[in-house]
Amino acid sequence: MTDHTTLQADLTARIAAAADLAALEAIRVEALGKTGWISELLKTLGRLTPDERRVEGPKINGLRDAVAAAIADRKAALETAELDSRLAKETVDLSLPPPPERRGRVHPTMQVMDEMIAVFAEMGFALAEGPDIEDDFHNFTALNFPPKHPAREMHDTFWLPEDETGQRKLLRTHTSPVQIRALQQGQNHKLPGWIASSQTPPIRIIVPGRTYRSDSDATHTPMFHQIEGLVIDRNIHMGHLKWTLDTFISRFFETSVVETRFRPHHFPFTEPSAEMDVKCDRSGGDVKIGQGNDWMEIVGCGMVHPNVLTNCGLDPDEWQGFAFGFGVDRLGMLKYGMPDLRDMFAGDVRWLDHFGFSAFQAPNPATGLS
Repeated sequence: MTDHTTLQADLTARIAAAADLAALEAIRVEALGKTGWISELLKTLGRLTPDERRVEGPKINGLRDAVAAAIADRKAALETAELDSRLAKETVDLSLPPPPERRGRVHPTMQVMDEMIAVFAEMGFALAEGPDIEDDFHNFTALNFPPKHPAREMHDTFWLPEDETGQRKLLRTHTSPVQIRALQQGQNHKLPGWIASSQTPPIRIIVPGRTYRSDSDATHTPMFHQIEGLVIDRNIHMGHLKWTLDTFISRFFETSVVETRFRPHHFPFTEPSAEMDVKCDRSGGDVKIGQGNDWMEIVGCGMVHPNVLTNCGLDPDEWQGFAFGFGVDRLGMLKYGMPDLRDMFAGDVRWLDHFGFSAFQAPNPATGLS
């Protein structure tokens, strides 16, 4: 039989002498672990006679309890000593300034929109704005959309319930209705609240704002932002359009090497219509504008359709112009490497901390904006 008193005295002495928590843990495993001394003693009880178990059982269980209690007491003492040591060494210098408070961030969409506005302002464009809730005439009819055009269907447009007159308003699907309002008000020589200045031809405006379509995936959201441009003057042609877009892309993406191309397309409100591609490099998971041999569609554009000019009271034989439309959020994704458009509207502060902009940072050398 094992001398339980001697074993307990030996273990108690070693526990009391343990210098740190690691040494104490080693003793615990040695004594109470699955193959520890006391655990092995407990296994022997099954081989004893009932009379022997009545004698040895209380001794072994008492040994186990005593050793476990000694370990717990020593652990508490070591933890207290460790905390006291840390408190003695780690002091707080109350003369130091407090840590900086959390500050808000400028959302990438607002940053990109400001950058775009600044570039077009340098090119002589005025700023125009319009209502988010539009009527069918300004959003579709005046822009030469046929009565049965798919964009009018419920799957693409957010229609509102009929009002008391039976008319159904809608959330605008693009910022082009502001172009119609600018042309019409220019003809009437009136200054509406949402137009920046009197817009009698010649006209050169950009229209930033929110737009809405029933669509949602990695590159589309039900609410997104656009900047459209409109130029109306005499003797305007596609060459003026291409120069304007090339100049903007060069300034916005901060590169002097810009190669673009027009591809024929169809928009009801422009004729001819085109999508402009820009040469880029897609290798490495990033899109780099101004290098590589890939092409990427970046903007829809074209010459203003004669029917649009006529609907706004202008003579298409005297006035011509061009229009274009950029997706602000998409340009932000391209310039700043944001992979999923939906994250821009998720309201995650961690995402904004990563991609957001400081309101107090140094001005951008390309745009002059912070």
